[in-house]
Amino acid sequence: MKKIILLFVACMMLSSCAELQSIASQLPQSGALSQADIGNGLRQALDKGVNQQVTKLSSRDGFFKNETVKILLPQELQDVDSGLRKIGLGSVADEGLKLLNRAAEEATKEALPIFVDAVKDITFADAKNILLGDQRAATSYLQSKTQQSLYDKFSPVIDKNLSEVGATKLWSDAITRYNSIPLLNDVNPDLRDYVTQKALEGVFTMIAQEEIQIRESVNARTTDLLRRVFALQD
Repeated sequence: MKKIILLFVACMMLSSCAELQSIASQLPQSGALSQADIGNGLRQALDKGVNQQVTKLSSRDGFFKNETVKILLPQELQDVDSGLRKIGLGSVADEGLKLLNRAAEEATKEALPIFVDAVKDITFADAKNILLGDQRAATSYLQSKTQQSLYDKFSPVIDKNLSEVGATKLWSDAITRYNSIPLLNDVNPDLRDYVTQKALEGVFTMIAQEEIQIRESVNARTTDLLRRVFALQD
């Protein structure tokens, strides 16, 4: 037991973060972790976070009733939303926001296969950097590998949903006029791009929350391999 404790203390003190495999190989054989174990443990963690959060976000009200990621009007146009509510047109404001969030919910259904491919490609070096990285290291890895592919998948779905209800043209016309007013900050006139970017932010925000929970809570590590691998970062 003392040997195990000393090894973990040494791991935390090494500024160079020596290879996890070197640490694992010094543990008693019954608890040893191979490079494959560490890689598979990280894949399990990512699969868990991705599956749970993508499923939630792609369901009805996954964005709209989640205050953390709900898509709102740009900050510059918040007064429009506030003004509608002040004169008793809150339902109109909500319907407008609901259209944006429904488009994001529909687009998120395209995310899972892209994430699955990214998780499959994790190397031992990736796993080491993720495990000993900051609390969003796994999310940052996924973001670097999938951001563009997700944008390309989300964008046409969002465009289709918004165009079908006439929101795209209405937004473009309104924002073009808004941007012509002197001394005001310009707003993105491309509603498709705005909602796509916000949808991606929402997806990675929720995956990061899942990652932090796995890192901080032993109870969130739902398999033996997850518990053994994340014990290294503890």
